[in-house]
Amino acid sequence: MGHVEADELTYVLPDGRLLLNEVSFRVGDGVTAALVGPNGAGKTTLIRLIAGDLSPSSGRIIASGGLGVMRQFIGGLRGGLTVRELLLAVAPERVRAATAELERAERAMRERDLEGTQLAYARALGEYADAGGYDIEVTWSACTTSAMGVGYEQVADRDVGTLSGGEQKRLALEALLRGPDQVLLLDEPDNYLDVSGKQWLEEQLEATRKTVLLVSHDRRLIADTATRVLTVESRGVWTHGGGFATYAQARRDRNERLHEHRRRWDEEHARLRKLVHTLRQKATNNDSVASAYRAAQTRLARFEEAGPPESAPREQNVRMRLSGGRTGKRALICTRLELTGLTRPFDVEIHYGERVAILGPNGSGKSHFLRLLAESGSGALPPASGSPAPVRHRGTVELGARVVPGHFVQTHARPDLAGRTPADIVTAAGSLTLNDAMASLARYELAPAGRQPFETLSGGQQARLQILLLELSGATLLLLDEPTDNLDLASAQALQDGLASFSGTVLAVTHDRWFADDFDRFLIFGADGEVQESGEPLWQPDRSRRAR
Repeated sequence: MGHVEADELTYVLPDGRLLLNEVSFRVGDGVTAALVGPNGAGKTTLIRLIAGDLSPSSGRIIASGGLGVMRQFIGGLRGGLTVRELLLAVAPERVRAATAELERAERAMRERDLEGTQLAYARALGEYADAGGYDIEVTWSACTTSAMGVGYEQVADRDVGTLSGGEQKRLALEALLRGPDQVLLLDEPDNYLDVSGKQWLEEQLEATRKTVLLVSHDRRLIADTATRVLTVESRGVWTHGGGFATYAQARRDRNERLHEHRRRWDEEHARLRKLVHTLRQKATNNDSVASAYRAAQTRLARFEEAGPPESAPREQNVRMRLSGGRTGKRALICTRLELTGLTRPFDVEIHYGERVAILGPNGSGKSHFLRLLAESGSGALPPASGSPAPVRHRGTVELGARVVPGHFVQTHARPDLAGRTPADIVTAAGSLTLNDAMASLARYELAPAGRQPFETLSGGQQARLQILLLELSGATLLLLDEPTDNLDLASAQALQDGLASFSGTVLAVTHDRWFADDFDRFLIFGADGEVQESGEPLWQPDRSRRAR
């Protein structure tokens, strides 16, 4: 078993801004704790500090049992790593060091096969064995068999870029959960997992005896697995000792207490200042009051030196004004539509005002379907440089009268926005003055990032900017591809509230079960190519064959 704790941890960003201030918390043996908070509050930075990727400005990290780390971006999504290298990246530090030394010794042997290099190679082999290298290869074989359907030796040199994002995440999680490290730091472990993958992860987290600290925006995953909730806000961290079901009320109660403590402090401060002022006036004409005046001054100085109590955090106030507009009764008609290589022919008719969630395993064609609908709009632009090729299909797609599609891209791959700042993007998109553009960005809590290039924004900031562009576009058909993946809890709720008041039609691809509860129709894409409709969400297991 293991534990991790932070002791008075402070971190100052390279530009001098204070991000975390005297943070202290403990995650004890066998606890699964969720780390939540607004986008940009410092959750990933805190994980990196614990992992040792960053050094704190002050304070310390204490851990026992060995740290296994899944970073937010595991490094292989775009290729360039082999399966072996991906598994090695999440292996214990001693195994990684022993592997590196063994590889150096092997290279030296190939270059000069002398007695000295032979001895170095023998020592490296011994250290690799002592570090558990051969044992972990057995574990890796179990991992690849579970995640990919084949043994480790068959896929060790395979390019990770040939695996889906979900397969990569599953493989890394298998290695961490089966590995020897007793403390797991998981940064967005559920991103790219379909619902069957999320359910598998929930089962593993519920069954493991390891200590887990995870960052996630999936409210159902947090609710089903976390027994503690750590919140990063206002440069600090506070812990809710219960699960997610009681978290919202606990946060409201805490903020009320903080407001009350500050109110009482302000009242006492005002009373002491008034007392000092009164005694000062009296002391000018009455020497007998001088000692009382000096005592009051001392008390006020000590009171102010101690400072006010912790302030309640500023509430996030993301306001999404998705307006839409009236369209023809039939917003979308698909007739014998077949996505080439992905689905069998299907028919579907969607009416104005409906909320349709598109569900199914990774690789079943859901995102391609949304892209096809976006391309079918009368005002659709030709693909920008670097955009995916048009979706190959048979059959017909017909949008109804006055239907204007607006597309939210899951991967945030927007080459048309690269190198541009939110202020410039919004000014151009809405034909707005700079002041009006900044006001719109402020509603989405993006004003502080208004002058940053799009590609430097956090995932949550990019997602909110995409939604703002939908608002400004006048879209009457929203095509949302995993819109809540990178949104913090408050922003995800703001999106749900915005969609509730939207006058138009919504189609959303989602693996977010909490988000899907707000929809009234469900289009299910099966791994076998079948597309069916349902009045309730069907979270099918992924039966698709793993790539070999």
